[in-house]
Amino acid sequence: MKSVFYCLLFLVSIAIISCNSNQNEKIPDEIYSEYTQKGNEISGKAQGVLLTNVSSAMQKGGPEYAIEFCNIQASPLIDSLSKANNCTISRVSAKNRNPGNALKNNKEKQLWNVYAARLENGNSSDTLIQEGKTLVYYKPIKTAMPACLKCHGTPGEDIQPATHETIRELYPNDEATGYSLNEFRGLWKIEFDSN
Repeated sequence: MKSVFYCLLFLVSIAIISCNSNQNEKIPDEIYSEYTQKGNEISGKAQGVLLTNVSSAMQKGGPEYAIEFCNIQASPLIDSLSKANNCTISRVSAKNRNPGNALKNNKEKQLWNVYAARLENGNSSDTLIQEGKTLVYYKPIKTAMPACLKCHGTPGEDIQPATHETIRELYPNDEATGYSLNEFRGLWKIEFDSN
């Protein structure tokens, strides 16, 4: 029964997103394939750069230092990758740490629900949609490693009190905790100008 509900939610959400998009035509297969591949490569690079830098920060000064590092350096790292790849790279989440990563509009909220339903059924694929003249690639982000839980897990269990205090100081409206291993926690969003 639960999987029937998620299947229906998925189909309804896709229909709503399709009806609300500014496109009247389907993205041609060759364009879809090209930009999905680009999006996957760029999101992989971005994920790798962030993980490498956060791992180094964790080794240097523990979770508190890593949180301070992310607060100051995560956005500039992503901005430099955006410029190098001629696109706009961001992350969005229903439970964001950085307020700039909140879901921006109803379309993103609907897409979030679609991904949550897909991932519940074991489908972790990416997607490409068209918004006006912009192609937008989305790919799920999960808490893939136990180290992720030191900053995104459950306070008092995975997150030590000093780390939780640092999170609260730097991100007073933080919502990005309470996750378990391999849980869906965000989406990479990569915007390409299709002109």
